[in-house]
Amino acid sequence: MVHAVVGAQFGDEGKGKMVDYFAVEADMVIRYQGGGNAGHTIVNDFGKFALHLVPSGIFNPSTVCVLGAGVVIHPANLVKELKTLQDAGIAIDNLVISERAHMVLPYHIWQDQYEEQTRSKKVGTTLQGIGPAYQDKTGRFGLQIGEMKDLERFRERLKGAFDLKLRRMPGMEEVSGSFEEMWNELMAAREVLLPYIKDTIPLVRDAVQAGKHVLLEGQLGVMRDLDWGVYPFVTSSNPISGATSVGAGIPPTAIKRVTGITKAYTTAVGEGPFPTMLDNEIGDYLREKGHEYGATTGRKRTCGWLDLPTLRYGTWLNGYTELALMKLDVLSGLKEVAVCTGYELHGTVHDMPLLAHEMEQVKPVYQTLPGWDEDLSDITSYDALPANAQAFIAYVEKAVGVPIKYVSVGPDRKQTIVR
Repeated sequence: MVHAVVGAQFGDEGKGKMVDYFAVEADMVIRYQGGGNAGHTIVNDFGKFALHLVPSGIFNPSTVCVLGAGVVIHPANLVKELKTLQDAGIAIDNLVISERAHMVLPYHIWQDQYEEQTRSKKVGTTLQGIGPAYQDKTGRFGLQIGEMKDLERFRERLKGAFDLKLRRMPGMEEVSGSFEEMWNELMAAREVLLPYIKDTIPLVRDAVQAGKHVLLEGQLGVMRDLDWGVYPFVTSSNPISGATSVGAGIPPTAIKRVTGITKAYTTAVGEGPFPTMLDNEIGDYLREKGHEYGATTGRKRTCGWLDLPTLRYGTWLNGYTELALMKLDVLSGLKEVAVCTGYELHGTVHDMPLLAHEMEQVKPVYQTLPGWDEDLSDITSYDALPANAQAFIAYVEKAVGVPIKYVSVGPDRKQTIVR
């Protein structure tokens, strides 16, 4: 069975925890898009980890972990991440890197910084070169990581791309470093990564045809999708389930299960419209109690009430077969909790998210529900949850039209209630 796990909000929903949870019984986990500009925070028996590129199934030694063709990889950063895992006693022998995955190179980081500085309105990029790497991929002068196998040809291709950047952006070399510095960095990374770089199609095809449990893991969420998110305040790839088959190399007809991951409230990092933002003591409460800081950048996440129009929008685009409701425990202690049921714009209430410039003008319409005081962190069954917490779950489930199968009451893998 092929099982996609996708973000139902703006990213940072807790996908890493759920992939880690599912990976215990998975035969393969494939990261299908994105780069190292976002992290998945995972807490399990091995400790606490922030993964940026490595698939979240790496902690299960019997799970094959694939970095798919849709991912963009900074080779030196991947080497550092692998070393961190090895230093913690985590085996990485089960990692496979698609030879078709594109590379993030030093000049991409410089270009990212330059482009963000020159925008009249910031996008909120993490300045790690992800967007420019995808630009080069789409422009057909990017470099695939498998090209490092043939050193002579690779050096020629890399030099051509580097010289093109110099012509287009004079002064780049002084900031990003010389060609030889870049070459030496890549050669050091190549020595470590080369054994893991393979043609992944035979491996993936065999697993799918054998009916094995294959998990597809992405980065960010539907509202940061390049085509369907709050453009231009989006990522440079497609996190939605429709892109899983592209980035992983799997036919769409093979995907039978789609788990949407949503928090019990909403968070976002970066710029752009965020209708349910709480710029008050409740927003601060959610941020501090939920430890809402980016796993990669450490940036504060903006917090707000749960956005039901976004969830319904993602239900259509992603085809959720089930939802996982994360961080329900964070709402404990609030006398009342609210959910956004629609967006009011020019006297009309809308459901589906609008274009970004329209969403910047909307006023959220809220439904208030009674809160609860009980600590949920040690609860292991749904029936043991407070009545008001159960009522909150039932309300969301009915409003979205998708069963909430998993409820998370803490960061640890074990703090997951299955309904």
